[in-house]
Amino acid sequence: MVQASYYRGMFTYRKSHTEHHRSDRIGWLRAAVLGANDGVVSVSSVVVGVAAASGTTPANILLAGVASLIAGAMSMAAGEYVSVQSQADTEKADLELEKSELEKHPAQELEELTGIYKERGLEPELARQVAEQLTAHNALEAHARDELGITETLRARPIQAAFASAAAFSVGAIIPILVALFAPAKGIIYSVGAATIVALLLLGGLAAYAGGASIVKGALRVTLWGIVAMVLTAAIGSLFGVSA
Repeated sequence: MVQASYYRGMFTYRKSHTEHHRSDRIGWLRAAVLGANDGVVSVSSVVVGVAAASGTTPANILLAGVASLIAGAMSMAAGEYVSVQSQADTEKADLELEKSELEKHPAQELEELTGIYKERGLEPELARQVAEQLTAHNALEAHARDELGITETLRARPIQAAFASAAAFSVGAIIPILVALFAPAKGIIYSVGAATIVALLLLGGLAAYAGGASIVKGALRVTLWGIVAMVLTAAIGSLFGVSA
């Protein structure tokens, strides 16, 4: 009866005590913010740089912006796919090797798993019991998680990563293009610049808030580099611009 009461108490505690950690957001948050930030900065820089060149028409500015959006989104998708696919290939190779070792040397692999749990603070006898039970349940899964650090939640998904990066980039990139579309011809540089600064402040602040960091520092850090990029491209556009 005491044991049953104890487990009922544990069950009640787990239901009433729910923790919300921020670390589970890091993966998707990093990709989303990186993609959107890259889209805003890249396309804004192109638009500002082209607009700064004397004799450039609004139509050419928009064309450059749209071309930059398409090229950037495809580049982000391809780069993310190659990177994550390489990770997926490595994970697959490691799992195949671990599967082979489990078939050839089950006793040694059990000792290895036991040692991992001992290093994490379990008593030797308890570590052995845990290793034996997890091995009996699913040996490969136990080694993948606790030896290799591979879990189903964190498995590399190349296609999903590629589409997500391209989508995030496009969301950010559409901002300067829309501003350039509706802004007065003579005020495109200032309009796009102002919109970019606001967008970067919001992106940096949102990322910092979601990650539990300083909102002000996060916003300023992202915005600073965006301003630097636009100033440099505007200077280059003015320097190499050809008068009509």
